[in-house]
This record gives sequence, C-alpha cells and structure tokens, in this order.
Amino acid sequence: MTVRDPQNEADVPLPAPRAPLGAQTWREIAHLLSNLPVDIAGFVYVTTALYVSALLSFTVVGLPLLALGLLGCRALGRLERRRVRALLRVPIDEPSRLRTREGGFFAWLWAQLKDPVAWRGSLYGLIRLPWGILTFTVALASLFVGWPVLPWLARGLTNVDRAMARTLLSPSDELELRVAELESDRGVVVDTAAADLRRIERDLHDGAQARLISLAMELGLAKEKLLEDPETAARMVDDAHGEVKLALAELRDLARGIHPVLLTDRGLGPALTALAGRCTAPVTVTVDLGETRPAQAIEGITYFTVSELLQNISKHSGARKAEVEVWRSSDRLMLQVTDDGSGGASAYPGSGLAGLAERLEAVDGLLVVDSPAGGPTTITAELPWRGPAPH
Repeated sequence: MTVRDPQNEADVPLPAPRAPLGAQTWREIAHLLSNLPVDIAGFVYVTTALYVSALLSFTVVGLPLLALGLLGCRALGRLERRRVRALLRVPIDEPSRLRTREGGFFAWLWAQLKDPVAWRGSLYGLIRLPWGILTFTVALASLFVGWPVLPWLARGLTNVDRAMARTLLSPSDELELRVAELESDRGVVVDTAAADLRRIERDLHDGAQARLISLAMELGLAKEKLLEDPETAARMVDDAHGEVKLALAELRDLARGIHPVLLTDRGLGPALTALAGRCTAPVTVTVDLGETRPAQAIEGITYFTVSELLQNISKHSGARKAEVEVWRSSDRLMLQVTDDGSGGASAYPGSGLAGLAERLEAVDGLLVVDSPAGGPTTITAELPWRGPAPH
C-alpha cells in the first residue's frame, strides 16, 4: 500500500492557469459580432444601388448608375477580404484590376457592367444579412449562457464564413491571378522600354549627333579653304576623317547596346565571351545550351543581364576573377555569375539589381542574390527557354 505525505504534496507547484479562450477564438468571436453591422451596411448598399439602377434603367443615367454601383460592390468586397484576412486568417488574394484606361467612357461602362468580381461582391452582400443576424445572435448569447461551448460554436460558424469568402470573394480562377501578374509585369516592361528609348535618344543627341554636326561644320570650313589654303584644308579634312572614325565607333557601341550583331549571328557563347573581355577582372565563360538556341528575346535578356552584372563587378566588387555559367535545365535557361570580390551586393528597392530582377520577372524569370559581406558573390538567374524543343 502506498502512503502519501500531505506535506510533500503541498510542495508540488500547481500548473499555471490557462486562458479558457485563445487569441484566434477571440478573433473569431469578434468576426461573428461584427457580422451584423457589416452585413446590414452591405445589404442596404447593394439593394439600394440595384433598386435605383433598375428604376432608372430606361433612362440615360440608368446604366452609368449601375456601373457606379458595381464599382462600389467591388470596393465592399475588398473591405470584406481585409476583414476576413485580419480576423479569420484566410489568405484570400486580391482579384485583378479592371483595364479601363483605354477606349473612353463606353469601354469603361462595359467593363464595369461585365465585371464578375463586382457581381460576386453584390451577391455576397445580398445573402449575408440573414447569416449575419444568426451569427451575431448565437455569438452574443453564447458569451453569457454558452461559455463552455463557445469556442466550438465560434469555429463552426466562422468556418461557414471562410467558405463563403473563398467562394465569392476570391479570384475566380488561376487565369485571373495570372492576368493580375501580367498587368503588373507589363508596367515594368513599358517602363524599362521607355528608359531604354530615353537612353538611346540621349546617347544619339549627346554623342554621335553632336559629333556629326561638328564634322559637317569642319568639312564646310575645309571646302571654303580648299582653293586659297590647300594645306590647311587638307589638315581639316584629316581631322574630319578622325571624327568620322569616332562617330562610327560611337554608333557601333550604341547598336551593340540595342542588340549585338555577334549575338544574332553566333549565339550566346561567342557574344558572352566577347562581353567578358571588357570586364576589369578575368572572366571564365562556360555556355552549355546544346544544339538549339532559346528564343531571340531570351537571348537578348540573358546577354544584357550578364552585361550589367559584369559592369557591377568592374565598378564595385574589386574582384580578382569572375565566372559566367549558362546552361539549359528542361524548359528553363539558367545563368550564374560569381566573383571573389568584397560582396555585400543586395537587390534593395531602387538598386540596379532590383531593376534587373523586375525585368526578369516581366518574362517569368527569377533572380537570386547571394552576397555575404566579404564575398564571394553568386547571382543566379532563371529564364524561360521559349525556343525549339531539344531533339
């Protein structure tokens, strides 16, 4: 028989008290209690907007009012998604924005009237009121008389809320999410193209154009002196000949910055080897792409990515050597540039690496930077192949 000592039992510490309701349960209760005011406001807005639009449907202002009402339904859906994310921890993505900047008023009107996100938001506002009344009543009563079962009630009721939100407030499908991504990427591509055009215009204006104007003036002066002072005229023509060579070199550099002829004619291997020769550090280039070539646009992006990374090595890294590797992995083109420099490279917002990452993302690519302080630096890029399939 075991004999227990009450004195020893008194020395045993009691377990720390635990809160009867966790933080997530309190968030779910807050969601249920907020359902009623939120759902009343949503129901009143949707019914009023649809009723007034229906009454005025035979007038000129009927359809524009309906479009504005649907625009408000889209905004209500956005607010409800935020509430669901904050209180119920449901990761609902935002649908894509409407493209209404082109085509004028009627294009905007048609886009609003056929917006599926707005119509689902209006349906959500209509069906929520009875549910909001029920959940508010049950949650409030349980706080006073059903405390032992409140966590289970809150979880069950909010699971219905989660299902409603996922069904009616989420983007309709993967295609809609992809459209949103492509719209964002299109903005990056447009901005990059505009910046490149400004750079080309600046280089032409400040470089080759200015040099050609100066050349034309010198040739005009030489023509005037041709009869009266042939020696001076010959010297001026000789100087003009030198200016022509410089202008041609600048135009070749500008053309190389748009799309190198070597890249078009012979592919990435020779083009990257020639590019590596301009780096201040010795660069080893290894290209293994098989017998096929990627899409021309992907070749160009790869070339200019390596160009920018090698320029960074020359300007900032202090590296003694670098290596460029390009290879194919299934339907992706892989690129890796490493150097033994000082490290510390980062794709912080506004940096050159951040801009490079955005340009790669615009074509469904990826940039990863690994550059601890003190080095070495390894930058890996991944791009779609989009070329002929291997035999």
